[in-house]
Amino acid sequence: MTDTPAPPRSSPLHDRHEALGASFTDFGGWNMPVRYSSDLAEHRAVREAAGLFDISHMAEFWVHDGEAAEFLDYVLAGRVSAMKLGKAKYSLVLAESGGIIDDVIVYRTGEKYYLVIANASNRDAVAAAFARARDTWTGGALPEVDDVTDRVALVALQGPRARGILESVPAVEILSTPLDELGYYAFTEGTFDGDSLFIARTGYTGEDGYELLVPVERAGDLWDALLDAGTPAGLVPCGLAARDTLRLEAGMPLYGHELSRDVTPAQAGLGRVVAADKPVFVGKDGLASVAADAPVLVGLVSEGKRAGRAGYTVLHGDDVVGEITSGALSPTLGHPVAMAYVSPPAAEPGTTLTIDVRGTRIPATVTALPFYRRNA
Repeated sequence: MTDTPAPPRSSPLHDRHEALGASFTDFGGWNMPVRYSSDLAEHRAVREAAGLFDISHMAEFWVHDGEAAEFLDYVLAGRVSAMKLGKAKYSLVLAESGGIIDDVIVYRTGEKYYLVIANASNRDAVAAAFARARDTWTGGALPEVDDVTDRVALVALQGPRARGILESVPAVEILSTPLDELGYYAFTEGTFDGDSLFIARTGYTGEDGYELLVPVERAGDLWDALLDAGTPAGLVPCGLAARDTLRLEAGMPLYGHELSRDVTPAQAGLGRVVAADKPVFVGKDGLASVAADAPVLVGLVSEGKRAGRAGYTVLHGDDVVGEITSGALSPTLGHPVAMAYVSPPAAEPGTTLTIDVRGTRIPATVTALPFYRRNA
C-alpha cells in the first residue's frame, strides 16, 4: 500500500484569484495561480508598469534570541553576523556534502532577531536543517526557531511603478525608513490599516519592487487595496508563468531547476554567497571535495523562436556537454534564452553550442548572466 499524496494547499488569497479568473497549478505543494489573462501581458506589465504576485506559498521562519547570528553563520553559507539592522541578505542552506538544500533570504529585524524566507517546496527540508544544526552546533546559547508560515501571507509588488502604487495606498503607513530612502535588499516597518506590515525592497523579477508580509487574516484586504490603488497605473495580477520568464531573463536560479542537493554554490555561479573563511559551517568540508570538472551554470542565447526547455541536451559538435535547466522565448528580448549546466571547457562566453530541440539542432551562444538588467 502506498500513501496517498496530500492535496495541494490553497493560498489565503485563493478566493480572490478565482474571482479574477486565474488558472491554477500545483507548485511546491500549493494550488497557485499560473496566469490570469496571458503570460505575455503579465510579463510586460511588470517590465513596463507593475505586477502583483501572491507568494504566500513561501515559508517563513523567525530565528531569535540566544546566539542567533552565530547560529545562522553555522547553518547558512553566508556571514549573517555581519548584517546590519534593517538589511536583507541572500544565502544558502547547504547539506554536509556541499549541495544546496535551499536558497533563502535573511532579514535582520532586531539585535537578535532574524526572518528567514525559504521556498515553499523546501519548508520541511529547511526546518529539518535548522533542527540538525541545533543538535550539532557548539557555539553558545541556542536561539528559538519558529515556523510562522501558516500565520503570515506574502505578496510581491514588482515593476517600475511599484513605489508610487504602494505610496498611494491610503491604509499603508510607513513607521521607519521612508520608501524614497529605502535601499535595495533592505526593509522598513509599517502598518496596513493598523496591523503590522513588513515591507522589503526585494523581488524575483529583475525589476524594482517590494515584498509585503502581513498577518494571514489581512492578506485579502491588502491584495484588494493594492489592486484598487494600482490599477489606474497599469498594475495587473500576475501568475507563476510570468514570474518564471521574468526571473529567467534576470538570470535568477529556481530551486529544482538550477539549484538542488546535487549542485554546489560554485557550480551555480553562487560561490560569492559562501563565506568560505568561516571556521565552521554546515557543508564546509563537502565543498572542499568538489571535482574540478563539475558542470557549471551558463546562459545560452539563440536566434529564431524555438527555445530550449528544461531537460533538453546541449552539444558541442557531436559531444553531449550538458543539459538545459530553464528556457523560454524571452518576451522582453524577443529571442530564446536558457540556462544550462555544461562542462567547464564549453562554458567560456562566446562559445557556440547546439541545443537538441526535439531532434533539431539549434545553435546557441554561451553568454554571461543575466540576460536582462533594468535601467537604474
